[in-house]
Amino acid sequence: MKILIIGGTNFIGPYVIRHLHAMGYHDITLFHRGKTEFDLPSTVKHIYGDKMHLEQHKAAFQSLSPDVVVDMIAYTEKDIEPVLHTFRGITNRLVMISSQDVYRAYGVVRQADKGPLEPLPISEDSAVRNNRYPYQDPTKDSDDWCNRYDKIPLEEMVMNDPYLTATVVRLPAVYGPNDPQHRLFHYFKLKPLHHGRPIILLNEGYANWFWSHGYVEDVAYGIALAITNKRAAGRLYNIAELQTRTMLDFIHAIGDQLNWQGKIIQVPSGHLPDELGIPLRTEQNIIVESKRIREELGYREIFSFKEGLKKTLDWELAHLPEDIGHDDDKDDAILNELRKVGVISTDQPS
Repeated sequence: MKILIIGGTNFIGPYVIRHLHAMGYHDITLFHRGKTEFDLPSTVKHIYGDKMHLEQHKAAFQSLSPDVVVDMIAYTEKDIEPVLHTFRGITNRLVMISSQDVYRAYGVVRQADKGPLEPLPISEDSAVRNNRYPYQDPTKDSDDWCNRYDKIPLEEMVMNDPYLTATVVRLPAVYGPNDPQHRLFHYFKLKPLHHGRPIILLNEGYANWFWSHGYVEDVAYGIALAITNKRAAGRLYNIAELQTRTMLDFIHAIGDQLNWQGKIIQVPSGHLPDELGIPLRTEQNIIVESKRIREELGYREIFSFKEGLKKTLDWELAHLPEDIGHDDDKDDAILNELRKVGVISTDQPS
């Protein structure tokens, strides 16, 4: 099988390539700009270029004649249009990496979709968002990626294309080594845990909110199965861990790995800044099932939750962001104010 991957040089892609190679698929070509350094098997071939100018490389793609094309970097309609146009007549299969932010439950959490909560668990047949372009920011240029990002129209374009048979893989929140977003720092209180804070304040709604995640090497394995299994043609798949954990579960697990001996105090909603910087409707949980990919393609986790978390922490602590410093004075001031007004007490359990 000849596999062409568009992108694939950043976070998840290299793991996908290593899985494919370990599975015996050695005819892999990467199309990318050549701006990211990464360690890959020596058999991997490279075509250098910009995705917005795919047609300039059409002769090379025709010569390669891939059995499947994998688009790892489809974010806007302008991203996918050149792919659909360029590869007509060159390949019959396209795998597009999507996101579980397409689901209406995600819109409800962000308070963009109004109305009742979405039923759980979320499957591939669950409702998608009513609102479009979920990260729009009026302060930014209209052509900025955040004002054009939306996986929903991209999924519709590839699944309805008459010339290609598409597979769409919807990813959860992915964590692991090389995560450019450093999710463990920004979502799971790794800064104060690493800094040894004796008390960590956590919004109680956020603490008890369920959000499906996936460890990067496991997620990459699922993508590799979708690429190589012909049964995946024309199908939509969720990837997610079997057990969806609360944010508090994650934080406790990280604290255990770091031998943290402090206390987590849950604070009633409205007394702390929003944990993710946006107002969340945390009564809407995002619990995604991955039954379809497990039954149809034989997907399973390669690493236990504890193993994946340890590998992630080892990398995170070896690659601390420059802003690792923690503002103890600010945290202490918030803690003292909450005690003063009677919102919390020091003996409140986590």
